[in-house]
Amino acid sequence: MNPTIELLKSHRSIRKFTDRKIPHELLVELIRAGQAAATSSHVQAYTVIHVKNPANREKIAELAGGQSYVATASDFLVFCADMKRPTEASERTGANVVRGMTEQLLVASVDTALMAQNVAIAAESEGLGICYIGGIRNNPQAISDLLHLPEHVYPVFGMCLGYPAADPNVKPRLPVEAILKEDYYTDDSELVAAFDDAMQDYYSERRGGTKDSNWSKNLTPLFDSKLRAHMREFLIRQGFEMK
Repeated sequence: MNPTIELLKSHRSIRKFTDRKIPHELLVELIRAGQAAATSSHVQAYTVIHVKNPANREKIAELAGGQSYVATASDFLVFCADMKRPTEASERTGANVVRGMTEQLLVASVDTALMAQNVAIAAESEGLGICYIGGIRNNPQAISDLLHLPEHVYPVFGMCLGYPAADPNVKPRLPVEAILKEDYYTDDSELVAAFDDAMQDYYSERRGGTKDSNWSKNLTPLFDSKLRAHMREFLIRQGFEMK
């Protein structure tokens, strides 16, 4: 495999970082790499907040569920889906702009995710470690207030970046046969069962951990309750009415 594919396949979430700081020039280049990602109709519906204020970092770490590495990583970014900039730009041309469409929410969210993944890959190519922080959606209104996010902008996730102080194992993925299907959707329950066995082994053997679980068991907290039920009302308040 070529080095790019090998890099992609070596991804691990890093939650322990050294004290070494990322040069500002490198951080800017990572953002430029992020901007090179595919974007729907060239809308570029994203904004990235570089959170530098230590007190704000500490507050976000708390709001995200006590994830201390938000405060200790060299840098912390909040990736925001942004329909404010493109709709206002269109409005300035005289267009009769319609806001709050579900498609606008999808476009902005997908654009943001693609941009962030480019940043992640670029960072890892430079020897950095990253960790996505979806926990900022635990308290999206408090995060938005802290970052002064206007209407038609919402925080999708955060990202810790820094030089790794840990070397965790690569977490196994589902077998490609479960993901890649030919022509039609087919049942993959047997493949999932085999993957659960592989994950059980991974958790029992990985460095620094003796977790007794598997993939299916780990999904339980995500689906046995209404996870982040507040997000719908929050998005509506932010102007994403989902018409």
